[in-house]
Amino acid sequence: MTDDTGILQHAKYTIPDLTHGYCTDDNARALIAVSMYYNLKGNRDIYPFIQKYLAFLNYSFDEKTKRFANFMSYDRRWLENIGSEDSHGRTLWALGVTIKNIRDESIRTMSMKLFTSALSVVSEFTSPRAWAFTVLGLWAYLEVDPKDTEKSEIQRVLGEKIYGLYRNTATTDWLWCEETVTYSNGVLPHALILAGEHIDDKDMYNMGIQSLKWLLKIQTAPEGHLSVIGNEGWFTRGKGKAAFGQQPVETMCLLNACLHIYRTTKDEWWVDEANKCMAWFFGENDLGTPIYNYEDGGCRDGLDSHGVNQNQGAESTLAGLISLINIRELAGKNFK
Repeated sequence: MTDDTGILQHAKYTIPDLTHGYCTDDNARALIAVSMYYNLKGNRDIYPFIQKYLAFLNYSFDEKTKRFANFMSYDRRWLENIGSEDSHGRTLWALGVTIKNIRDESIRTMSMKLFTSALSVVSEFTSPRAWAFTVLGLWAYLEVDPKDTEKSEIQRVLGEKIYGLYRNTATTDWLWCEETVTYSNGVLPHALILAGEHIDDKDMYNMGIQSLKWLLKIQTAPEGHLSVIGNEGWFTRGKGKAAFGQQPVETMCLLNACLHIYRTTKDEWWVDEANKCMAWFFGENDLGTPIYNYEDGGCRDGLDSHGVNQNQGAESTLAGLISLINIRELAGKNFK
């Protein structure tokens, strides 16, 4: 899926689909995956991929607007001047993870410079998920430079913004910050937990824990396996949950959050939930069919009403890889 420019967005089956070109979103996810892989294995052979994806992110950044473009055609033409707030937040997450995991001076210095420049506009954003992905990036950054009070304050402000949405919307039977549960859901309670930990706000932290447990509960089938909210209708308060259009990125966000909580609390319940998420990739899902493909390292695009989507695009494949690396890191096993 990766060529001289970066990682391509889509695939038809396992064949890259050149029609849709590239996006910053997926190159950010790819940078997360290879940075995590390096942290796990310490193999410098992965450096050319780190440099390639980081170069793509740097090229997508406009110093004047402090924003990232997102979509690029196969012939390397930007199709927009400014990408979505969500893609901006995901890119900050990727840069934070790279800063944390890669100690090479040139890579870390460039990532820090780009991170700081791009962070300056996030206060203007209105997307809760952009706030949340930025919190994930800040948490990783602050692992390296915990004395950066300016970035600590930004993390606090973003955490408060998300927490404010919860206070306005959440009830005992609807522990959510919006009227509809849609996409990348696990990142919202994950961000609350990280921000609550960092500023020692127990109410914020506990709301994140309760919301994540609620997300896991409503996405667990009677048989005990994970049943992700689908994009063919989502889940609106007072209505039924969409059964299909289940996407790997949703499962990845849940798994990431569960493993962070385990690392900080050592509560084995969170490992069990993370393993349930990983099992979804391997066939313990509503269709009883594997999504992740060990033979070629790809991941199918999800569970649809007509069956498993056999295409293996970048977003899905990277969701599978990030989840697998996270699990292997926890288990302390060699990743191949």
